Amino acid sequence: MIKEIFSRPVPAIIMGAVIISFSSILVNISNVHSSVSAFYRMFFGSLFLICICFVKKEFKIRKLKKNLLAIACGLVFTFDLLAWHSSIGYVGPGLATILGNFQVFVLSIVGFMIFKEKITMTFVLSLPLAFLGLFLILGIDIDHLSRSYSIGVMLGLVTAVFYSMFLLILRKLQSDKNDFSLVFYLMLISVSCLFFLGCWIYASNQSFQIPDITTFSALLCLGFFIQCVAWIMISNALPKVKASHAGLILLLQPTLSFIWDVLFFNRQTGTAGWAGVMIVVTAIYLGMTSKEKPS
Repeated sequence: MIKEIFSRPVPAIIMGAVIISFSSILVNISNVHSSVSAFYRMFFGSLFLICICFVKKEFKIRKLKKNLLAIACGLVFTFDLLAWHSSIGYVGPGLATILGNFQVFVLSIVGFMIFKEKITMTFVLSLPLAFLGLFLILGIDIDHLSRSYSIGVMLGLVTAVFYSMFLLILRKLQSDKNDFSLVFYLMLISVSCLFFLGCWIYASNQSFQIPDITTFSALLCLGFFIQCVAWIMISNALPKVKASHAGLILLLQPTLSFIWDVLFFNRQTGTAGWAGVMIVVTAIYLGMTSKEKPS
């Protein structure tokens, strides 16, 4: 059954998106500092990925340039995780995940400004639609948001910027089809990210201590299910699925994350808030698929 899911791209992406939708929930219940939860996500994830690399005999001499690119990818992902995990603490797992998915718009703008890619009218319409939905979620009068909530929103948008940079570097890393191992480079990215996070925590005089079994279980699940299983499932299946289909399926992540936030943490969301969620999700989907070329 599990082998069938991994081998079929659409079920793999669906399962991966559902699994990842719990990542912000696990961060929220881990009961440690945001940077420490990010560190142990990478720690446990790296252990599992190293084991897979050993089993698959992926430890081979590879190009130095690509290894350095993977390490740079790990550095960018470090900033992404620090911003996102902090955002969860301020605004909750649901909204933090939705804000992180604004990377769709950042990528399109970067593509237009740097790579001279065309901007479609669909994308032009989707951007203000996304911010309209965000205003509905937050409440139209932004001036009345608390300072900490405003910080959380800004950190969520910063997450989108760093996640976009991460995806651009990863795309460059994957461009060499003759010398690319998904598991090996996910492992190298995770290990390098682990190193940078460890340096950050040490320099910040934070504790690496895991206080209880609940925290340990949440962090272990982050490392195994999110950093290892879901990453591999989605990364392996995405190139095999049409952009429109993949974009629609991946919207399960922010949508379910928001639903889990309401169900598990009693997030108060009225009719306008739910309308905002649907508008943002629709806008993100339009942004995801606006570049797809007709077959």
